[in-house]
Amino acid sequence: MFDPTTCERMVLGAPRASLHALDELRALLHELGFDRPEAATRERGLLRCRRCGRMLQVTYGGRPPAPRYSCRTSKEVHGVPVCVTAGASRPDAAIVNEILLAVQPVAIEAALVAEADALRQLDERHRALELEYQQAAYEVTLAARRYEAVDPDNRLVAAELEVRWNGALTRLRECEARLASTDTAPASRITRDTLLGLADNLHLAWNAPTADMRTKQRLVRALIDEIVLDIDDATREIVLTIHWRGGQHSELRVRKPQTGEHSKRTPQEADQLIRTMATRWSDADIAATLNRLAIPTGLGNTWTPGRVTAYRHTTGIPASAAALGDGRYLTVLDAASKLGTTRYMIRALIHARILPARQVVPAAPWQILATDLELPTVHQALRRRARHGRPCSNSRDKLTLTIPGT
Repeated sequence: MFDPTTCERMVLGAPRASLHALDELRALLHELGFDRPEAATRERGLLRCRRCGRMLQVTYGGRPPAPRYSCRTSKEVHGVPVCVTAGASRPDAAIVNEILLAVQPVAIEAALVAEADALRQLDERHRALELEYQQAAYEVTLAARRYEAVDPDNRLVAAELEVRWNGALTRLRECEARLASTDTAPASRITRDTLLGLADNLHLAWNAPTADMRTKQRLVRALIDEIVLDIDDATREIVLTIHWRGGQHSELRVRKPQTGEHSKRTPQEADQLIRTMATRWSDADIAATLNRLAIPTGLGNTWTPGRVTAYRHTTGIPASAAALGDGRYLTVLDAASKLGTTRYMIRALIHARILPARQVVPAAPWQILATDLELPTVHQALRRRARHGRPCSNSRDKLTLTIPGT
């Protein structure tokens, strides 16, 4: 099985090891996903096949290379079919979640212990700097006494002692500067109240780019003895039995993806919003609403009318009535144009509950029935507004962004 740590040690220990070869190895490990947070569970001797009892191997295939757990020893030795094979991404994520749930009760206590250790190391460093400063001050005093005790006529010895005295003064100033830097910038003490939310942020700490992979692997080894993997063919689930160090056992079931299924899927909230708005609004209005709500596509991109159209065609969602141009529903701009007023006046009528309108979600465009524009209350409000006047608008404003449907 491919072991990245052993491979890196071989490159470093080679007689002609070069930085270029090490960089190529690290780039390969990054491409294979060994630096990802969930890769901490892909360690040698951790996962075992439930059917034959042998250790599982990690193989990589596809573009980009995707990790898979497979039991190939029986096939290589005896020529029998592979016992089990499954993708590694979903089981790794489930194991990481189980580990974080196990350490969650003691997360705050561990953080307080880490804080105490950090403060202790800071105090030790400060004490070491103080001792270094005292030693430098003693050497300055000693060099001064030796210089004062030398015979002035002995120019050679006096010059050498003067050089040593100046060197001792330089070291004293350097020690004093280092000591002053630690005094003027003390580390902020983290209180218990600050660490109360740490248990809810364990996933952020685990997935942080600065988290060391070796530390994660040490944590996994400290908590887990081994993991037994099997496939439930009836339910298409990956069965993981975790044997903890304390003697406890827990079983996890992870659904195997269907053929062609992938994780780059459109979020569920985006699908619901498109289905709800597609009956009344055009694809441009739907894309603008999705972008306002910061809901990305399955690939993490922003929405465009073309992407909304493509998603509707893929999922079989019919086109909206507004896109077909039946004229039953109007936007704020359409209503303002039909009544001969501004969109600000239309919004004021909507907020005053004079003009009926509805929104699918708070950030969606307003939907106004064309027949509601003929209500007497609406025309009375417009005439009352015309008598009292309205604020002048800058028709030459070219910097204000106008979003479709608002």
